[in-house]
Amino acid sequence: MDKIDATLLESLQEDARVPIKTLTKKVFLSAPAISARIEKLEKQGVIQSYQAVLDPIKLGYHIKAFINLQMTPNQKPEFYPFIQSCRNVLECDCVTGDYSMLIKVAYPSTAELDTFIGQLQRFGATSTQIVFSTPVESRGVQVDTELAGS
Repeated sequence: MDKIDATLLESLQEDARVPIKTLTKKVFLSAPAISARIEKLEKQGVIQSYQAVLDPIKLGYHIKAFINLQMTPNQKPEFYPFIQSCRNVLECDCVTGDYSMLIKVAYPSTAELDTFIGQLQRFGATSTQIVFSTPVESRGVQVDTELAGS
């Protein structure tokens, strides 16, 4: 990976629909050369997918929360399929500390969130934080050619 790849990746993280023509002006390469680089990054798995960022509030999801779940490792075979099937789960991470799972969810109401927490509690104790505001939205990772093994 070189600085051109890094520039392409940063541009695509900002706007995955950025026109190739715009990228040609940023990195001074031809459109076919840029397309080939992007295809290579996709094949390497550096670019995993392209997604639209939606406004959850406008879609009726007024409650965003983080749920910590304390469970034992032997519960993972049952827990993983369960959590993957929950459409309101935006992200689930296995973490260190007092709790073993950190789950990010979006729900239309606190009542629906409460029902989900009740379902989670069959796996262990929970602790929930409801989000009031988000000063930094989810954003892409910084692309550093040295860290990426240029």
